[in-house]
Amino acid sequence: MEVIYKELQKLGFSQYECKAYVGLLKNSPVTGYEISKRSGVPRSMIYEVLGKLLDKGAVYTVPSEPMKYSPVPAKDLIERLRKTFEASFELLENELSALESERETDVIWRIRSNEHVMEEMLALIHQTKHELWLSVWEPQALLIKEAVDRLTETGTQVFSILFGAPETRLGLTYHHNYMPPDVVKKRMGGHLTVAARDGEEVMIANFSDHSPAWAVKTRDPALVLVATEYIRHDIMIEEVTQEFGPNKLDALWRTKPDLIQVVTGKRFTSE
Repeated sequence: MEVIYKELQKLGFSQYECKAYVGLLKNSPVTGYEISKRSGVPRSMIYEVLGKLLDKGAVYTVPSEPMKYSPVPAKDLIERLRKTFEASFELLENELSALESERETDVIWRIRSNEHVMEEMLALIHQTKHELWLSVWEPQALLIKEAVDRLTETGTQVFSILFGAPETRLGLTYHHNYMPPDVVKKRMGGHLTVAARDGEEVMIANFSDHSPAWAVKTRDPALVLVATEYIRHDIMIEEVTQEFGPNKLDALWRTKPDLIQVVTGKRFTSE
């Protein structure tokens, strides 16, 4: 029942309105007193609640003494709500778009929570027209694969570097094999994820096992360029590794204190 209440509340119903309407679906027609008794809505509030349900077109009154109430059938109510919300969305889309000023290119938007970060990443992917650059980890790669596949089917170029997803393909795909993902994850404090589109917009996110995901999103051309070059660089490192082997790359930095700090994020000590 709580799931039903939660979804109705998303559509503008209060908790008491939810209880009263669901109570009427179970037993009707009944008086306000009976609704209060069966649903748990306080008697002092039941007629205010019923009045709001009448305003929403969710209940009928049944002429009697005392007055009784009956619910609008669930299918009819849902259809009315759907039409109302669709009309509202259409009006708001038109009116708000007319009011919206041109976005400043140097604005940075901040996003929190795994759900919202993934929603924003998918939105960026859907808006891609010509070219998409991705640096993604396995859990997130699986969530965006369908959207990326649709892009590639239309001929849009997608270049990706993937961490810990050996079987996954996202466009022209390179797998980060040189350094174990756990080492990279520790240095970055999580799954650092980058998505850049069309040289116009970038999203930089971090997914952690211990805290909610966060992200920044911007159209600042300097940050878009830096993020895109970061992915290009990682792709080239993987190709160099494949060509010359990981042992030669290890020998290049493991004996040099400055490069040890560059690669691992930790200052070299002789102890």
